[in-house]
This record gives sequence, structure tokens and C-alpha cells, in this order.
Amino acid sequence: MQKKEPSGLARGVWIMKVVNIPKLSIASFARIVPEEAWQRFQGQMAEGRHALAGRTVWNLNSNDSSGGVAELLRSLVGYANSVGADVRWGVVPGPPEFFAITKRLHNALHGSRGDGSPLGSKEQRYYRRILQSVTQDVVDKVNAGDLVILHDPQTAGLAAPLVEKGAKVVWRCHIGCDWTSPEVERGWDFLEPFLEPAEYLIYSRRAYVPKRFADRPIAVIPPSIDPFSPKNQDLDPETVRSILEVSGLIRSASSRKPAVFHRSHGSIAEVRRKAYLPDGASPPPPEAPLLLQVSRWDRLKDPVGVLAGFLRFVERSGDEQSHLMLAGPDVRGVADDPEGAEVLQEVTQLWRQLPNDFRSRIHLASLPMDDREENAAMVNALQRHATIVIQKSMQEGFGLTVSEAMWKGRPMVVSGVGGIQDQVVHQECGWVLQDPADREEYAAALEALLADPDTAAKYGRQARKRVRDHFLSIRSLAQFAQLLVGLQHATTMRWDDQG
Repeated sequence: MQKKEPSGLARGVWIMKVVNIPKLSIASFARIVPEEAWQRFQGQMAEGRHALAGRTVWNLNSNDSSGGVAELLRSLVGYANSVGADVRWGVVPGPPEFFAITKRLHNALHGSRGDGSPLGSKEQRYYRRILQSVTQDVVDKVNAGDLVILHDPQTAGLAAPLVEKGAKVVWRCHIGCDWTSPEVERGWDFLEPFLEPAEYLIYSRRAYVPKRFADRPIAVIPPSIDPFSPKNQDLDPETVRSILEVSGLIRSASSRKPAVFHRSHGSIAEVRRKAYLPDGASPPPPEAPLLLQVSRWDRLKDPVGVLAGFLRFVERSGDEQSHLMLAGPDVRGVADDPEGAEVLQEVTQLWRQLPNDFRSRIHLASLPMDDREENAAMVNALQRHATIVIQKSMQEGFGLTVSEAMWKGRPMVVSGVGGIQDQVVHQECGWVLQDPADREEYAAALEALLADPDTAAKYGRQARKRVRDHFLSIRSLAQFAQLLVGLQHATTMRWDDQG
């Protein structure tokens, strides 16, 4: 049978898509990190190349177009290949019913019931069957001795056949919960049989490691951001305004500079597409203070709470100038998140019920996903334009949008949950909410930062430095190099991020 790389099922066989990633020059980091850190990193990369010894590293996930994992892989694969490693990225497809189950697993591992659907033996059998349909193609592409990093629940079921092929298999979990609960345990009960063959388990936080895996080889590697990607590269204020005007994210004024950015491979591109706002909505004026949350349309990101808390802030402060924007992907461009359209509809319905005075100051923006890097440039411009960036998640695996905004020098108002609390130091980089459900505390944080621009600016400067020291791509690359060394020597390693 001739194999193609479709998004659908052909004759009962799914084909893994291999993502072509251009090399990214690692040398760019030398000008933004301290010399000592740069020299240490070069030594770690040399050790990793030696440990790899001509073998290939495969990263397998379910999405190359959106979300934090895709962004992370795009940078790490590009930089790793630039230092002489052979690192590849494969995307495992599946039908909507498969992603409904993995979304349910995603929610369970965050301690949430999600849509409340079952996670029993029937769902396990279906999950196994779908992954079996792609197994042969995956195994054909991987050689004995290769290292395969499986990302999140969508790929966990591939561990056994890859180990049988002779590959070294690591499972990388980007989600988790600070506490245990029946929902969390239900998620791990589902996944545990599939994870048994994996040689290592990688988590973003030590608190996410379930007790049942306490005696297994564990690595703790927080995610990181690429400061040179379209989402994080420097943009001057006029370019920021031009991008936002062209994309319809602020009202048009008088910007004359082209709405351009640099693509990952270095060429210059121009933002042309427009974001979608609900019918009858208009974007905020460019001079208005903008409070911004960028995230998937996901109940765990609490978009309804962000909106309601803004209303409470206006009530208690009497603010008449500030606007709120909730920005997320156009849900038609996110295949592995079936919940997104429902959540966006819920938030839009709530927005439509507001009095006009409030509705005109709250903006729901769906960013086009047709061009991934154009989408990233829009997010970059939004975060740089924002007065305060919010991430009021009810639960969060890590929250890459937090480090992205911190890198841009934005003061933060965030929930003290998951990996967010590792990134934002309270009253150093912003305001960490002790209870993400407490809208009064959230409103008070917005009021305090808007009333004290000097303190907000100081928090922004300190936020950028914290990301530089702890959450850039070279730190993740160095830790993965350590992992390669440990696998080469078959040692049982345990380490935690020292940031």
C-alpha cells in the first residue's frame, strides 16, 4: 500500500506526519545570557552529542500547529539539530473520538472531570486500537537504539511497540496536578499500563509525580521559551501597533510602519490576516490600558472568571479607561481540543448578555491559525501592547504564556497553581493569586497594579530577568543533554530544575 501523510484514516492505517524543522542558530543566545552560563551550556551540549553517538532522537506528539508543546518542540528540535544532533518530530493523528478521550485524560490529570465522560476499559480499548493503527508506520521510521520521547497522553500507548523495536523510550508529561483526587487517580489508572515499558518519565514539576511512580527513574524538566521565535522576538512599538491595527486587534489610528516580523528561518513576513471578533464587536482603542489573557478556550483557563473579575474590578475601582481582552486560537484550527468551541460559545453568550457599557470594554478575539508564525506575531504584539497580562487558570501544567509575557517585561496577575507559581514570584514579578476562584482578590490585584505604574514597571523588569535566568530554551536543552548521558550509562538519575 502506498503511504501518504493525510490527516484522516485510510484503509484502517494512520500515517505519522514527520515535521520538517529548519535549524536554528544556537549562537544567538550568547548575546543575551551571562558568559558563564553560555560556556557551561556549550560543555553540556558536547557531552550530549557524544552520548547520542549517531543515534536519532524522535519527539512524538499529536499536534504541530498550536499549543505549548508544539511551540516547545519547534524550538528545541531546531536548536538541537544546529549543534550536530539528529532530532526529529513526528505527529501522531487520530479521529475526533480519540482526541475526546485524550482531552478527558488531560482534564483528569489536572484534577477536573471535564465533560464527565467515562475513562474505563472500553475507552482504553479504543485508545489502544487507534494507536495500534499508527504503530507500524511509527516503528518503521524508528531504528533500534534511537531515543523516542513520547509527549503527553496522546502518545503514551506507543511505548511498548517502540521498546520491542529496541528504542529507548521516555514519556514526557506536560500536565499535572499539585494534589491527588479520584479524578487524578482515574487518569493515572488509565495511563499506567501504557507507561510501564518507558525507561524514564519526565515531569514539569516534582509535585506532579504520582506516588505510584515514586520508584521509577524520574526527571523534572520545566518547559521553556525561545526568545527569538516569532512569538517572542523583539518588536519596536510602531511595529507592535501596526500588527495590531492590521489584524483588527486595536482600532486603526495613524501607524505607518509595515506590520512585519521575522520568520523562524530569518525571512521577513507581513501580517495580513484579521482576528475574528463576535458580530457587533469592535477592538479596543490603542491608547486604552489593556488587560490581556492569551490562552486556549479551555474551562481550566477560567475565561468566565477573568471576565467576571474584570467587572468586579470596574465596580470597586470606578475605572473608566481600561479594557479587557481574552485572546485564543480560532477553534477551527485546533483539531486536538474538541472542548474549545464549546467554551468559546459559553464565553460569547455571557458577553452578549452584558450591558453595552461593559460589553464595549471586553473583547473576545479568535486569532487565525492558517499561518502559525503570523498567529505568533499577533500574540507577540498583543503581549507587548498589554498593560497587564493575566493568567487566571484554575489549574495549569506549566503555562508557557506566562514566561512569554514576562520576557516582554509585562507585570503579571496570575493564579498560584501548577507551574505558574514556579515562574512568577509574588510582588517581584507581579501578583500571585492565592485562590484563583477569588474574584475579589483578582480585582484588587488589577486595581493595585494600575494605580501604581512605577511598581508595575519594576515588576516587568524583574520578570524579564527571571525568564532569562531560568526559562529559556538553552536550559531545557542542557537538561535533555544530561538525560542522554544518563541513558547512555544506564544510570538511575533524579534531578530537579534549580531555578
